[in-house]
This record gives sequence, structure tokens and C-alpha cells, in this order.
Amino acid sequence: MEAFEGVLDSGYFILGPEVEAFEREVASYLGTPHAIGVSSGTDALVVALMASGVGPGDEVICPAFTFFASAGSIARVGAVPVFIDSEEDRFNLDLEGADELITERTKAIMPVHLFGRGAAMGHVNDFAKKHSLVVIEDTAQSLGASIATQKCGTMGDFGIYSFFPSKNLGGFGDGGLVSCADDEKAELVRRLRNHGMFPKYYHSKVGGNFRIDALQAALLRKKLPKLDSYGRGRAENATYYLHEFSDLDPARVTLPLAGTAEEGVIWNQFTLKVHGERDRLQAYLLENQVGCEIYYPVPLHKQECFAHLPAVELPVAEKLACEVLSIPVYAELGEERRQRVVAVVKSFFKS
Repeated sequence: MEAFEGVLDSGYFILGPEVEAFEREVASYLGTPHAIGVSSGTDALVVALMASGVGPGDEVICPAFTFFASAGSIARVGAVPVFIDSEEDRFNLDLEGADELITERTKAIMPVHLFGRGAAMGHVNDFAKKHSLVVIEDTAQSLGASIATQKCGTMGDFGIYSFFPSKNLGGFGDGGLVSCADDEKAELVRRLRNHGMFPKYYHSKVGGNFRIDALQAALLRKKLPKLDSYGRGRAENATYYLHEFSDLDPARVTLPLAGTAEEGVIWNQFTLKVHGERDRLQAYLLENQVGCEIYYPVPLHKQECFAHLPAVELPVAEKLACEVLSIPVYAELGEERRQRVVAVVKSFFKS
């Protein structure tokens, strides 16, 4: 309420000092020179692609097993998503055979740090350097995740983040952010988010209205100092699940991998792979008032809107889409509720 009233009293509702302060604080947290607030994680992807010069006829490599915005943003700038398969155990993109996808039109690669777990950015950056590609890290689900000591979203040319309410740093509506180390590219993003305008009413480029609201920035500033504690809460719940579910039959369900010393997993989702009975488990959980969600039931290369693209076989993405089911892992879950989640899941597998 204090943050809300402060914005109301200030009269700065679009950009302004709250946005600038939030951007400085996020940049400091990430350890990157530039953090630019935008209107959503999806718009962050769009403006990063625009700033990379990706446009009609270009191709961008991205995983098929991810949220729609990854490929949708590519299509929105007139480019073509080129879908790649995923790693079965870590859910992120698999670069095996990726060299065969390169054409003279390939402009960028978009690794997604899915479910709060970092993609293999060392391999991605080596691949990108080999083929002179821009790297846009889709970090919408993984603000705070890291690889070794480096935060996800700071290892490519651009990183994008989402503040959708269910994210580990959730806003009170839509919001997003672009991180960038290059001064000129960062300035281009700032201009593009505001109709390509600089100075006022002078437009050297056509941008869009990708501005974050001052109110969202102010509210997120209150939550940002608690982000790591939210992550610890999620990790505690994930560790509890991994221990409690360790005796489940692996022929029926596979647990997600625990994080390693090199992986700072932030557990945006805790995702089971349920073999052959995923939909029955989902129905059972909902019947017993345990929240759950399928992320994602249809891989992107199978979506109707991309039916005009050349058909590809991505067996892991297709398999994951039939098996994954995520259960509550949010930091405020509490002992009583997580015990209930475990009890209901176990009762299903005992049947």
C-alpha cells in the first residue's frame, strides 16, 4: 500500500523514477550493466529480437517444448521459428544435430531456461559463436537461477524476464525486463520500448509501446529484496518432495533432477514425468483439491498456427508433452499443505 500510494501521489505512472530505480536494483542483482523494464516477458522477447535486427525471412532456433511466447515472438517480428528437441532429464534445448538446422537465413538462437533450471549456456554460446548467431536467453521462468556463479539471462546478448504473477518474482499484473551488457544495444531497447522515440516526438526507428508501468516497478521493488528467500523456500519444498517421493516406482513416475553444485535451480515448477497415466493423476489431484498444471500439453511444432512450417520429428518434446505434470512448489506453501500434496500423490501411486 505504501508503494501504491507513493506512485499515486507522485503522478509518474509511465516510466519515471520508480522504473529507473527498479532497473538499477535488478541490474545490480543480476550483475549486468543494463536492465530495461518492459510491459511483459513476451514483449521483452519481441523487443530483444527487434534490437537484434531479426526480421522477415530470418530464422531463429528455439526449443519446441516451452511456452508459446518463445516461438510466438519470433513469428511476430516476421521471422521463422526453427524448432529443436529437448533434453529429457533437464527439459531444456538439446543441441545434438543443431548444425544441420543452420542456413544462410539463421540469425539467432533462443535457449529457454525452463522450469527454473538453466540451459547449457556454455554449449549454446560456443554454437552461436561458431555460426555467428545472436543469443537471446528466455529467462521468463528463471530469474535468480544461475550456472556456476553467473545469473541466467546474463550469458547471451540479451536476457529476458517475466513478472507474471505466478513467477518467482511475480508482479500484480503483466511486466517484464530485458538485460543486456552492450551499451548501444541497451539504448536501442530503451528507444524501441517507447515507439523508437528519442528525443520526444522524434522517431529514428519504429518501435512499440513496451513500457512497464511505474506501479508495477514500485511493487516489484518491494519484493525484489526477498527474491532469494523465495528461492530458498521453493528449494526447501523441492527437497522435501524429492525425499518423500524417492520410494515411488520409477517405472510409473520420474522425479525432476536435484540441482548440482554448479546449478542454482530456483524451482519455478516442480515437474513430474508420469508414464502412461499422467491424465489420470491430474484428475485425481484435482478431485482431491491439489492444484496441478500441465506445462505444456502440445509442443510448439505441433501447434496449428505453425502447421505451414516444414514438418519435423522431435520425439523428446512430444514425449514430455504427454508425461509432464507440475505440482505446487511456491515458497509460501507451508508444511501442512506440502504434506497434503505428498499424501495425495502417494495415495494415487499406491492404488
